[in-house]
Amino acid sequence: MAKPSTRYACQSCGATFPKWAGRCDACGEWNTLVEETAPESAPKGLGAARGRRIDFVGLAGSSEAPPRRLTNIAEFDRVCGGGLVPGSAILIGGDPGIGKSTLLLQAMARLSQEHRCAYVSGEEAVDQVRLRAQRLGCAAAPVQLASATSVRDIVASLDSTDGPDVVVIDSIQTMYVDNLDSAPGTVAQVRASAQELIRVAKRRGVVLLLVGHVTKEGMIAGPRVLEHMVDTVLYFEGERGHQFRILRAVKNRFGATDEIGVFEMTDGGLGEVSNPSALFLAERRGDVSGAAVFAGMEGTRPVLVEVQALVAPSPLGTPRRAVVGWDSARLAMVLAVLEARCGVQIGANDVYLNVAGGLRITEPAADLAVAAALVSSLTGEPVPADAVVFGEIGLSGEVRAVGQSDTRLKEAAKLGFSTAIFPARRNGQKGGRGDGTLKTVELQQLGELMPLFQAGGGRPPRGRD
Repeated sequence: MAKPSTRYACQSCGATFPKWAGRCDACGEWNTLVEETAPESAPKGLGAARGRRIDFVGLAGSSEAPPRRLTNIAEFDRVCGGGLVPGSAILIGGDPGIGKSTLLLQAMARLSQEHRCAYVSGEEAVDQVRLRAQRLGCAAAPVQLASATSVRDIVASLDSTDGPDVVVIDSIQTMYVDNLDSAPGTVAQVRASAQELIRVAKRRGVVLLLVGHVTKEGMIAGPRVLEHMVDTVLYFEGERGHQFRILRAVKNRFGATDEIGVFEMTDGGLGEVSNPSALFLAERRGDVSGAAVFAGMEGTRPVLVEVQALVAPSPLGTPRRAVVGWDSARLAMVLAVLEARCGVQIGANDVYLNVAGGLRITEPAADLAVAAALVSSLTGEPVPADAVVFGEIGLSGEVRAVGQSDTRLKEAAKLGFSTAIFPARRNGQKGGRGDGTLKTVELQQLGELMPLFQAGGGRPPRGRD
């Protein structure tokens, strides 16, 4: 049997090297190689010993799937795909202090009314968790608390007949496996700890909720394989200056990805926001230039947000481009199309773009709303207060159709909007007119948006009742 050898593992990407170096050749990060003891190599000649034959089954099973466990926090259950699946592993990441522990403690308090729940903290003492529970008003909930970091002890507690049905590990970077010499939080420890916890959770049918730290780039710290090992990856997002928090699913084997849940941070914890569109538009003023309401989709949910733009003369030789809540590369593309295809001169001006409310938009359907806000700010003509805008812009200036137009239009009509500016339907395309209560303005080229912002131009052209 080979002797254990020393190796150096990158704490950013997990790559291993036989000797130390200042820079990781795999990911390019500096000062991320940490010395670890390599595990003993497996004996050679593995093919000589025959393994046990596994049994294959069909896709259509005879047994019914176990019911999901509901936290009765509608926004949390929505992001998880309708509740927690027994035997699943969920990884929740977010910036420090964003509210991950608060959300999970509230969820455990709700679940503990019907299921056995445990909260294992590796960062706080039991008394500190109790103080948070008192502040949240859930100190009387029958949640079992523990402060532990040894994976061996935690697995022994879970792998028993009277073990919990749902367990929270806060956080996975503080856990350690005692047969590894590396420190907690290293690539080897995070990978081994998660593997042991997930293995016992799937065998016992326990819902495992893992809290993960994030790096300065916003990614979950540790090896990327950690996100592949779990069933669901959730990110808890939010701006420090806003009270809104967004729980976003980036991976979900039991539900839709890109689904979001909206919460509001209050003195008593996180409160649900059942109608985020109304909340994001609560402080909107319709008579201000440089603002357009975008009808977007977050997973299966339509969300209306205000896109704000400010175009101002630049005193610098190189104008500034500042973006909050959107992709700066797409802003540069929209500006280029406006100048090259529509003759709008913006190049010598500073451009500031902001998505009100702290929400981050990722879908290309916001192109048309951004263009409308930019031209509105440049000309001083407000976008009609009762209009919503959505559509993707191509490099040749065409306005491309986007998916789920009916859902977007129905949400706009429900919130009192009467006009929708969106891409024209192609030949043979069905839908995209909502329920008929909105006045629709269908655009084929971006230049057709320009008459809206001419002085005294009034309503956009080609309106249809």
